[in-house]
Amino acid sequence: MPRNRGALGLAHRHILNRIANGELSAGTAVSEVSLATELGISRTPVREAIGQLVAEGMLQRSNRGAVVAQPTRQDIIELYELREALEVYVIGRIATRRLSLRVLEPLEALVEELRVIAAELKKSGKPALEGEELRRFITCDLRFHMLLLQAGGNQRMLKILDSTSVLLRVFSLPREHHTGKLLGEVYRFHRRILDAVAKGSRTDAMQLLGEHIQISLEERLAEYEDPQQAGRGW
Repeated sequence: MPRNRGALGLAHRHILNRIANGELSAGTAVSEVSLATELGISRTPVREAIGQLVAEGMLQRSNRGAVVAQPTRQDIIELYELREALEVYVIGRIATRRLSLRVLEPLEALVEELRVIAAELKKSGKPALEGEELRRFITCDLRFHMLLLQAGGNQRMLKILDSTSVLLRVFSLPREHHTGKLLGEVYRFHRRILDAVAKGSRTDAMQLLGEHIQISLEERLAEYEDPQQAGRGW
């Protein structure tokens, strides 16, 4: 039984990771046989992991078996409303605590990485991020938000938002319009949010994060209506 649980957890994490890094985009079929072969385990734990992910809303049943969930417009709105309600509350809490250097330093590093990515894009002469650099940017963007949430210390909220973030990444990866201007906007938001937290400015931190999430929601909805639209990060 412990071995089965371990295999189930392995399969669950593997599928989530492939969704998160864009290998399995919305609407893509998930193959029990292929995953079992890839992981070197039996099909039973893979089947159970797929069942769990269907229950969690990450996958959905279709005539092809299970496919990566394709959220509706209302799903996107509800996911962002959940983010705003929980994240803004958490950042208000941590802004009053004055975070230690141990917590602030990795956040500072992520903000600096955003600046570097934007500078590299400008130097390359390319109009927008693509491929591995786009994945690098999205990982950095999400990691910043997740570290702030971890600093809040509420594991239940973190678990809820971790699932939400994976769903939103489905919509974040397949785009071609992460321009230098857009990267600069994300960098400036993260910079100002972190500065407000570091100074203990609860009101500013909450207002900035709320605005950041609202702008991102507007972009996601615009992209949903017109796939050629750009996005402003997570």
